[in-house]
Order: sequence, then C-alpha cells, then structure tokens
Amino acid sequence: MKKIIALLLACMLMVTCFAGCGGNDFTTVKEGKLIMATNAYFQPYEYYDGDKIVGIDAEIAAAIAEKLGLELEIQDMAFDSIITAVSEGSVDFGLAGMTITEDRLKDVDFSISYATGVQSIIVPENSAIKTVDDLYADGAAYKVGVQLGTTGDIYATDDFGDELVTSFTTGNEAVNALLGGDVDCVIIDNEPAKAFVANNTGLKILDTSYADEDYAACIKKGNDALREAIDNAIEELIADGTIDIIVDKYIK
Repeated sequence: MKKIIALLLACMLMVTCFAGCGGNDFTTVKEGKLIMATNAYFQPYEYYDGDKIVGIDAEIAAAIAEKLGLELEIQDMAFDSIITAVSEGSVDFGLAGMTITEDRLKDVDFSISYATGVQSIIVPENSAIKTVDDLYADGAAYKVGVQLGTTGDIYATDDFGDELVTSFTTGNEAVNALLGGDVDCVIIDNEPAKAFVANNTGLKILDTSYADEDYAACIKKGNDALREAIDNAIEELIADGTIDIIVDKYIK
C-alpha cells in the first residue's frame, strides 16, 4: 500500500510539473491579454486607420501576442508617457519605433531589436540647410523642431542645446511649426518624414541622415520572463520571415 501511495504521489508530481512546464512562466497585467503602449502618430509604424491602430509595430505586436497565446490590446498615449506606463506596470510593454538609450535603460529593459530606423531632417525646399553639417557650422543657430521624448529630441538637445530645440507632442505639430516658420527644420524618423513630406507641399528631406538606430520593445525592468518570451517570439518572427513581410508591406 505504501508503494502504491508513493507511486501515485510521484505520478501527481509529474503531472503538475508537466502542466507548469507547458504553460507560460510570465504574467501580464490582464489575464489572457498582452497590453501594448504606443503613440499612434508615427506612420507607418503606428497610426490610425479609422478607429483602428495599424502599422508595422501593430502587426508585429499582434504576431508576438499570437506566439505567446495572448490577445493583443493597444493603448495610445503620448510618446513620453510610454516609459512611465511600462515602468509602473499599467501596460505590459511598449512598441513605438523606440530606440535603446542609456537614459531609458535606467527605467526599463529592452528586447532584442526587431527593425532599424533612420533619423532624418525635414526642411523647406528653399532652405539654407543643405546637409546635416550645416547645422553644426560655426555661427549656425538654426531652430530645430522634434517630437517630445524621441531620440531625435534627445540627440538634438545634446547637440544644439535647449535654446535651439523645441519639443512638440506629435511629429505633426513639429511639421506644422516648420510650415509656419517657427522652426528651421524638423528631426524625425525617416518613414514618418516621408509621409509628412508627401502630405505637405514645399518640404523635402535632406539626403544625409542625422542618425541611424535600432528599434526594440521596452519591458518593465526586472520582468525577465516576459522579456525573454518576447525575445524568443521576435527571433522566431525574424527567422520565418514574418517581420520582413510586415515591413515590406508598409515600406516599399
């Protein structure tokens, strides 16, 4: 009888172990959901199509959620609020064309990179700014518009100082300031830059880029299980060509 009881207990332990090993070893804010924070004014990475948020990041996030067996929920917010929402745990992760920086690493962890981006400079077609070097020329004091909290904001402020850099809540507001003559140029990601130039006459993008960078998902610091799960999902989506297909759909 003791042997039978011992055998039954061993079997129960094995079943429990297999059940635990077969499930997710991470937790999310809402059971069964993966909540993503983004700023949906960054075409083609995230933007509104009617009432729905679509774009490269939205589709990649949906593919990640599917890999993890979860339903994706997207929350739109100001770009500079994403890190706070992630670090406070009100969302699971942020995906918004976000680059890894030393300052951001103080508050959140990052996944592996899933895409690359270029920071470009938008100027009026008749601008005296012909290349990136013109911004650094002796005596130059060009006014620069950026989107608040972006790497364009961070890099430009470091390079040109607070007195020459104006931060706007959205890239669209920065471009409107450029059209109104309030700033001399706008530094923003190349893909949104192309959309802004296509939709506004009299603007162009400089041939030389301002900065090159890698995009990654941000996750609450210390949430290693979720970060590793997202890393594994991204690696699989890169390996099977899914991310390339998504990017090619939006960027010809």
